[in-house]
Amino acid sequence: MELERISCCSIPLHARPVDEALAIIREAGFKKVDLLGRMPHFDINDPTYDFPGVVSRAEKLGLRIANIGSYCGGGFSSPDPAVQEEAIAETRRVIDAAALCGARSIRTRAGHPEDPAFLDRVVDCYRRVAEYAEAKGVYMGVENHGGAISGNPELLAELFERVGSRYAGVLYEPCNLALAGVDYRAALDTLRPYVVHVHLKDCYPVQGKMRTVWLGTGMIDFRWVIGELERAGYDGDYALEYELDVEPPESALPKWLDWFLHV
Repeated sequence: MELERISCCSIPLHARPVDEALAIIREAGFKKVDLLGRMPHFDINDPTYDFPGVVSRAEKLGLRIANIGSYCGGGFSSPDPAVQEEAIAETRRVIDAAALCGARSIRTRAGHPEDPAFLDRVVDCYRRVAEYAEAKGVYMGVENHGGAISGNPELLAELFERVGSRYAGVLYEPCNLALAGVDYRAALDTLRPYVVHVHLKDCYPVQGKMRTVWLGTGMIDFRWVIGELERAGYDGDYALEYELDVEPPESALPKWLDWFLHV
């Protein structure tokens, strides 16, 4: 795997100031960061947050923001048109931020709460923001976190089939699916046409429960995942998502990167 297509999620450094997090990620050998969408890393709604300054400091480190792991889109499922409009406006602001820094994609939500009964509302809102996203050249991806929609591959596929834009789709995370008891291989068969971004970690059954484990020691077949996505024409990044407390990120992240470079 080429270094240029690997990024690092900033979530293991979520409590660190953004400058410190960026420096650790760059020191680990990454050239791209998947920026967590909450403070102190990113919050487009916080008046104290200086995103252009963050972009500038990342560039000085030789680090590019590849994806913004935002949480916009929660209001898409609301019955209140005013709440929907604000959610659409917020999503557009995050798209603008991504366009500013050259990020390929942002993370979005399938409404909050996720409820299949509200799918029509979510579809309508995504259709409206998808046109804006396409104009800006920014992809939007709902991460399969395990919600009533995001954790249901068939519903996710239905959602984005109905939206009908290649700029609105799925952030595929096989480990999240496995942790939720969903077959990540079958899910990719269903979601393959809609994948716009990828997060990767690993998991394995431990004492009868699925647990997140060290990259390469679990049940996720990364060669299969990459092969399937590449054959489907996926040309985006693979973001490594270190979410363990067995080792500090400063020493763990370089090891994860080195392992994945040789997949």
